[in-house]
Amino acid sequence: MKVTLIDYGAGNVTSVERALQRLGAVSQRSTSPECIAKAGALLLPGVGHYAALIRALDERALRAPLLDAVQRGVPFLGVCLGLQALYETSEEAPELGGLKLFSGSVRSLPATVKLPHMGWNQLKLIRPSRLLEGISADAYFYFAHSFAATEANGESVALCNHGTDFAAVVERENTFAVQFHPEKSADAGARLLQNFLRLAA
Repeated sequence: MKVTLIDYGAGNVTSVERALQRLGAVSQRSTSPECIAKAGALLLPGVGHYAALIRALDERALRAPLLDAVQRGVPFLGVCLGLQALYETSEEAPELGGLKLFSGSVRSLPATVKLPHMGWNQLKLIRPSRLLEGISADAYFYFAHSFAATEANGESVALCNHGTDFAAVVERENTFAVQFHPEKSADAGARLLQNFLRLAA
């Protein structure tokens, strides 16, 4: 299974690419609607500002083929900002609409804690997860963000807490996303990527 990385200019594309290579996966970068339309599996990495991601998707005409692929059942994994883009809006750029695959808004984490939420943290599983299969319940994952989906909707399978609970892992049918960086999360992150590759095969 070849994984198509949606390359909109995010800084973590190379590290995601390397993490997939270590698992023996074949990947390709894409900035074209045609390539996304033909993809067998999609991965949307993300670091930086929400507006940069959404504007890049729209300027490169990637929104429609991405949504069409997901609706056709193509396996999709969003990473960090790639999770936040799945919701309707974000407080980080309220004038820009997200991909609207999930209802609700992304909000700033509370100002009562240090921001950004940077470093290792644990998850709280709230329902069975295909993406987290075989991963220890006390595993740590690496986070780097100030905004999050703080409304735990039906797609949330695991939460994390930094001032408030937020969605750390979401799953619905063929759509998966994580708020942390699996490519920086050592063995637990590698197992999660391996699980996605297995689910996408």
